[in-house]
Amino acid sequence: MLRVLVKLILLFIWFSSPFLYANNQNNNIMGPLWLSSSPEFQDLKNDLEIAKNIGINAVTIDVWWGAVEKSADQSFDWSYYDKVFNLIESKDLKIIPIMSFHQCGGNVGDDCNIKLPKWIWSHFKNIENKTLMYKSEQGNYSKEYISLWADTLIMSQYIEFMQAFKNHFKHKAHLFDEINISMGPAGELRYPSYNSHDNNSGYPTRGSVQSYGKLAVEDFQQNMKQKYHTIKQLNEAWEQKYTKFNHIKPPEDMAQFISKGKHLNTQFGKDYFSWYHQALIDHGTRILQAADIAFNDTFSDIQLGYKVAGIHWLMAKNGHLNRAAEIASGIIPANLASTNSGLSYQKAISIAKKGKTVNRQVVLHFTCLEMSDNPTAPAYSKAQTLVNWISKEANKQNVIIKGENALAAGILNNHGWNNIETAFEQGIYSGLTILRLNNTRSKIVQKRYAEFIKK
Repeated sequence: MLRVLVKLILLFIWFSSPFLYANNQNNNIMGPLWLSSSPEFQDLKNDLEIAKNIGINAVTIDVWWGAVEKSADQSFDWSYYDKVFNLIESKDLKIIPIMSFHQCGGNVGDDCNIKLPKWIWSHFKNIENKTLMYKSEQGNYSKEYISLWADTLIMSQYIEFMQAFKNHFKHKAHLFDEINISMGPAGELRYPSYNSHDNNSGYPTRGSVQSYGKLAVEDFQQNMKQKYHTIKQLNEAWEQKYTKFNHIKPPEDMAQFISKGKHLNTQFGKDYFSWYHQALIDHGTRILQAADIAFNDTFSDIQLGYKVAGIHWLMAKNGHLNRAAEIASGIIPANLASTNSGLSYQKAISIAKKGKTVNRQVVLHFTCLEMSDNPTAPAYSKAQTLVNWISKEANKQNVIIKGENALAAGILNNHGWNNIETAFEQGIYSGLTILRLNNTRSKIVQKRYAEFIKK
């Protein structure tokens, strides 16, 4: 009886505390995006040696879909990763592979240009290539990441890629502390709302809404049909005169729509951005479930991870643009934008809980730990506040959370490291991943990360 009681207590501890079951290998660093020359591989060797001496445990490596399966469907070339993984293993470091279903290039800090596999755009019969892309309110198309509204078509491709990775590297399963899953541009759970395909939509603007493509519009129409059942009931709620559900369109002038606060104070706006947000959450849930299916057998007890971007600007902006950048990214719903807590990130964080299994934990990664609040123009940023909100909400949901710096320059000064340490002192972060491996050459990084690890 006593033995049974002890087992029950241990099981309760295991499932109730993210810190007791969090992996001990929590001092991580991002590896290079891509290496293309012998001198770069030599630099990798040297940087790995420094990382090991600092006390770093594991290196994250982007495993680019567009590089491995570049030539044709189910034609995989793992030779580059054989070489890189062997080098990391030789330095007695662990590896955190990132299933990078996004392109490299077009985001801050990208120093390589690896597009999605060219064949994917013509792979599906009777489907135009633009149908697979996000289309923005500006009418522009993004090729950085397949639109989530094409998940029914593309998910099998993601599963095939992950299974091929598992089959090729099953002999190295002991090296993988975690496998991170790309859920959007830059590998983050978000829409490409502030990416380079649109004009004047980057930091620190509100960004650009990305739900104007054919599949997105059809999904919104279907979603509203499920909610209201009849066009009469929809018209009463929206004060409109539609005759058919397939006549419903996104706002023609989104800039004006948001500037007038219609995303907050009209039923149409509330419905639209509630659907927009939920579509992103559903995508994150689907792709995490796909990873769990693909990474079975020898990979079944390896943690999975995903990243949420720290979209901290416009958080302190007064008026209808308050938190508009986060809303356009899809990561928070418009109806919770005024919430002064992590509640607006509740669903984004809960994806980790949905993906958790008896054998496998799911880790949430959150960026911008090195940043301070700067609630004045033009950024109206509350980065440090957001970092604290997220950690508290993750703790509330019993989700393991690791932190990152958003910009490489953020760890090249003591101020950035002070903010990181404050986040760990005040929050619930269980690990740190710094950007990027070549920054270990900095004396400040060597000193501060080593001190951080000792703490």
